[in-house]
Amino acid sequence: MKLQIFQVDAFTDKVFGGNPAAVCPLQHWLPDDVMQKIATENSVAETAFFVPTDDGFEIRWFTPEIEMDLCGHATLATAHVIARHLDYPLATIKFRSNSGDLMVAVEGKLLTLNFPSRKPEPSDAPRMILDAIPAAPVEVLKARDYVLVFETEEIIRQMKPNRSLLDQINLDPGGVVVTAQGKEVDFVSRFFTPQASIFEDPVTGSAHCSLIPYWREKLGKESMLALQLSPRGGKLYCKDLGKRVQISGEAITYLEGWVTMPDVNPSKRVARRSRTSRRVGRPKRHIFHRRRKKAPH
Repeated sequence: MKLQIFQVDAFTDKVFGGNPAAVCPLQHWLPDDVMQKIATENSVAETAFFVPTDDGFEIRWFTPEIEMDLCGHATLATAHVIARHLDYPLATIKFRSNSGDLMVAVEGKLLTLNFPSRKPEPSDAPRMILDAIPAAPVEVLKARDYVLVFETEEIIRQMKPNRSLLDQINLDPGGVVVTAQGKEVDFVSRFFTPQASIFEDPVTGSAHCSLIPYWREKLGKESMLALQLSPRGGKLYCKDLGKRVQISGEAITYLEGWVTMPDVNPSKRVARRSRTSRRVGRPKRHIFHRRRKKAPH
């Protein structure tokens, strides 16, 4: 069998920047172990799979090791594929996920995620984390991820955690966020995942579900500009909405092609077909149309 696949760089307008995500459109769910194998083979930070439903799509995210509860950049990448490759006609794309309903608005070059807020609370970090970080944080907080706040942007830029120490702790599905107020933007951050094949995540949308409410309270600003200071880098336009946050960014396609693999039976997990599928898009390119594009031999 052949599955269509895209690879998209999210939170950037340049190929080789931002955070790469693989995106696989499906008509029906594949077995979990098959999706995990595809994600492992792709070997990018996240692979997103999605299927049509009655009012949008269901979405799931897999790292090369595990299924994630929430992923920002792969959702942004998926919305980019749906809107710009698969001719979806609506300006707002609705996803059902294990973290509830997620909305993505398509406005020109920008894609805007509407995600749940996860305000971090003061916490004690495990000694292993503090020993692995080569600077003393001024605050330690936790939501899904540990959030370590530092005095300056330069500390974040120069930080080189001791991976051998961090890899001794398992935080699945979370990680360690380091952050500080920015010089030319409102705040900066980096994200590290112990025991993961990709130790530093290039741009982490879901971490901003915690960073946005934290920095909104500190800076007294509802709308903020953020940079993630990984080597690839990423720019995020952020807005605090109370119980929700908005995270906006650009995306660009790096590749599109086909996964070739043995035939498998669909998963018993069922998602209802989108009612919009019968009236949208160009049949030869649109996964929601009754006739599917035939894979090349």
